[in-house]
Amino acid sequence: MALHGMRGSVPVGTLPAVDTQPAPPLALPSAPGWPTAVGGARRPAPRWVRRYRAATVVSDLLAAALAGALAQAVRFGTEVVPATWLVMGLFPVVWLAVVTLAGGHRSAHLGTGTEEYRAVIRAGVGCLALVALVSYAFALELSRGLVVVALPGALLASAVGRHVLRRVVHRSRARGRCLRTVLAVGRTNAVADLVRQLEHDRHCGMVVVSACVPEATVGTSLAGTAVTVGGDLRSAAQLARRLDVDAVAVTSSSETAAVYLRRLSWELEGSGVELLVAPGLMEVAGPRMHVRPFIGLPLVHVEEPVFTGPKRLVKELIDRVVAALALVLVLPVLVAVAVAVRLDSAGPVLFRQVRVGRDGRTFSILKFRTMCVDAEQRRAELAAQNRNGDGPLFKVAHDPRVTRVGRVLRRYSVDELPQLLNVLVGQMSLVGPRPPLPDEVAVYDDSVARRLLVKPGLTGLWQVSGRSDLTWDEAVRLDLRYVENWSLALDLQIIWKTFRAVTRPLGAY
Repeated sequence: MALHGMRGSVPVGTLPAVDTQPAPPLALPSAPGWPTAVGGARRPAPRWVRRYRAATVVSDLLAAALAGALAQAVRFGTEVVPATWLVMGLFPVVWLAVVTLAGGHRSAHLGTGTEEYRAVIRAGVGCLALVALVSYAFALELSRGLVVVALPGALLASAVGRHVLRRVVHRSRARGRCLRTVLAVGRTNAVADLVRQLEHDRHCGMVVVSACVPEATVGTSLAGTAVTVGGDLRSAAQLARRLDVDAVAVTSSSETAAVYLRRLSWELEGSGVELLVAPGLMEVAGPRMHVRPFIGLPLVHVEEPVFTGPKRLVKELIDRVVAALALVLVLPVLVAVAVAVRLDSAGPVLFRQVRVGRDGRTFSILKFRTMCVDAEQRRAELAAQNRNGDGPLFKVAHDPRVTRVGRVLRRYSVDELPQLLNVLVGQMSLVGPRPPLPDEVAVYDDSVARRLLVKPGLTGLWQVSGRSDLTWDEAVRLDLRYVENWSLALDLQIIWKTFRAVTRPLGAY
């Protein structure tokens, strides 16, 4: 007996043969917006990313284990308490899970930016909340050592471990390894600016290998760069696949509007190529940008920068307290430097110069004198050697006017220590834009004048990003970025980087 009404027939009691081979990917139309296949496998992350991620996992486990052992030793000494050892034994596993859930092992956050450290902080807060919840829900009397020692210890040790790993990656990137290849897309000028920024900041780990710009000849070089044009905007996805790049970076312009970005993201689906978009407001960072839905349309809301209020008062209080403490601590250094300056060359120990502060108010900035007394009279003869001929800054490498002691002081920024007095009296801040000269301010346009909305700083983004090696435009860009996005967290980050900048004094002359 057979069943009919089907293609062919199958005897009753006999099952049709089952094809155990996996079905091929579903073929879809090759129209724009359709992926070439469903279920296509993404290419694996680069080997260095996988190794870095594995190293962070091991680092987090070791950090939690060491913190747990320290908490046990502080609380009980050498006494063996089985229940506590069980909790501390599970702590590394819980810590690793919470860090992972907080995004601490996402490839996009590893090796650059602050998100990696923010994830560790979120994990610490999350673990604290988890401990409080479990303790309350089950009426458990958890060890105080877990809360007071283990959690802060794990957070600190994880952050230090990631900092060490990041330093290793940065050294590798300086040697041309552990880099992500990028295809830059957008207007010619914007792409060229992006290329120069990535070349300047090698720690970000990105290198542009080609560019797609409108109405450009394939094979020509972008102005001022060694990057060649590989195609126009329409060929970006095809070129990205052919070059096997890690990411496509799109600069914001009218040519790269939402429709183009949507189509490009479709064309890159399944390729494993990351799509990066540089926002039009280049100097507006995350803290002031929020996505808000409006009638089904996601809009980016940019908050107005705040230059007054409680945060500003806290900043000024911190400035004055830290300046007072620092002056006490470095007083022996100040005395020793003053003696060295006086013995090295004729002239006063301190150099005073009029600078412009917040809201255009002038003040006398203090520095240890590092030049001969007739330095201003000899400036004209060195005009041809000015490294910043494109702007008001006057910087000369190997300036003959600098004294022997002055060269050492400049190399390690010791000549700027007297500015702590300017900070103490409220004329300057610990962190802020570079204090400008009146001649510079006289040629400011409306955008550059925004530097005067905040107090100038003893250090700043310009100090940790190259100092005298920066061009005028680069210095202005960094100062405006700080003005538009300042926060106490950013100040702490800059202060941390300043210590590294003065021990590796690149651009100090």
